[in-house]
Amino acid sequence: MSSDAKILEVYQAGRLTVVGFGGHGVLDGLDITECRDELVALVREHSCQSLAFDLTGVKLLPSGLLGLLASLRNLDVQVMVYNPSRDVREVLDITNLDQLIEIHNVEV
Repeated sequence: MSSDAKILEVYQAGRLTVVGFGGHGVLDGLDITECRDELVALVREHSCQSLAFDLTGVKLLPSGLLGLLASLRNLDVQVMVYNPSRDVREVLDITNLDQLIEIHNVEV
């Protein structure tokens, strides 16, 4: 695993799997292919039904990650994002990904 992949952190693994980006505001250097491989392995290994992304502190999402979020639904897993920034929420709205991905805000 490269140092870039360490941007993705697994907070909980199981039927509900929770991942995040460790408070990185900008996800420069995120290897989307490695990220996808790690997420697919988590989903399969833990019979994951729901995959939650903690976006607390993330200001922008790379376009490749947006595509990855959408494609994860092909694994028959519910995809949720928590605490997206105003800009991320706007992108999810404009791309209609907010129709495929549940969006939640929680107090931190």
